[in-house]
Amino acid sequence: MNWWDICKKELKAIFKNPAILLTVFGGVIFYSFLYPLPYSEQIPRELKVVVVNLDNSQMSRTLERMVDATPQVQLVARAHSLAEAQSDFVLKKLAGILVIPENFYLDLLQNKRPTLSFAGDASYFLVYGTVLEGMASAGQTLAAQVKVTRMVMSGQSMVLAAEQYSAIKLNIFSAFNETLGYVNYVIPAIFILILHHTLLMGAGILGGGQNEELATGTVDCYWLKAPVWKLLCVRTVIFMTIYWLLCMYYFGFVFEFYSIPHLADFHQLNLFILPFLLSTSFLGILLGLLLPRRELATLLVLLSSMPMVFASGFVWPTSAVPGGITQIIQLIPVIPAINGFLRLNQMGAAFGDILSLWNQLWLCAGLYGSLCCLLLWNKKRKFQ
Repeated sequence: MNWWDICKKELKAIFKNPAILLTVFGGVIFYSFLYPLPYSEQIPRELKVVVVNLDNSQMSRTLERMVDATPQVQLVARAHSLAEAQSDFVLKKLAGILVIPENFYLDLLQNKRPTLSFAGDASYFLVYGTVLEGMASAGQTLAAQVKVTRMVMSGQSMVLAAEQYSAIKLNIFSAFNETLGYVNYVIPAIFILILHHTLLMGAGILGGGQNEELATGTVDCYWLKAPVWKLLCVRTVIFMTIYWLLCMYYFGFVFEFYSIPHLADFHQLNLFILPFLLSTSFLGILLGLLLPRRELATLLVLLSSMPMVFASGFVWPTSAVPGGITQIIQLIPVIPAINGFLRLNQMGAAFGDILSLWNQLWLCAGLYGSLCCLLLWNKKRKFQ
């Protein structure tokens, strides 16, 4: 078979297969809007909180107003006891509880440290962190005001008291996520994962379906009649071309749509994408050669999604992952791809800084490409 015949048959096998089209094009486009949509506002604001003011002094009411003035929290209810606040928290689906203890003002007058109690809905980490941040910042601001007032009453000038009430001053600056938003933080890595997994599923569905056809013996198995290296080249180039266009859609239009920063230039980005798509295509083809049924590709890849997210290191520290697992998953292209892409495109690293990850992707491509050749040659030999 010549190149053109193999190309026509491969294109027909891909574009006439609704499962592949739905997975590759439908999945990539659908997730480009579905996944970032709940976090399009970047960070939550005005989360509803109930307060239990057991002190009911002027100072405690001042603290209530300060908490309500924070952009993170909105006081929507007051309760007379913790039990009542817990009931409101559940029934009204609130985000947090603030408890101001008895003798709050008296403890401040006596130079004691009253204890404020904060509670948040920990089933959503983003909500929980925002609620605690808002209430804690209000408490710290009130504490600073009290300390400055005492310093002024002791004879210090207001200017010096305002500057010296704390021995340490923090100047916090977010280097790579200036908005501190969820979209800028996690979406770039998740998009790499989506591209990787849908490519694996598409190639796996194609190969698994052809294994089913081979088992039934009802069709002309052109992929076993074509030369191994020609078939592998054509299939790889087709999938890489499709996913290069999808990569440009993600890293171009979608990044601009969600205002996600991208620092890599076009040539660096394509240079890094090349071994990523090549190694992932080979791995997907390898899965297709190994799996007896097409649906197993989707099942296997989806089951690996969450382990890949946590093991890749962008939402969970790699130091908390067992060392053996960390070493094994380096053979999966998405791991060096995520780490390299985040450094190159989100952190502004030079290409030389990610050269080891780029080489790792080429090693993965060589490994999986060699295994594909061996398995495909073995299948062809058995068929003949």
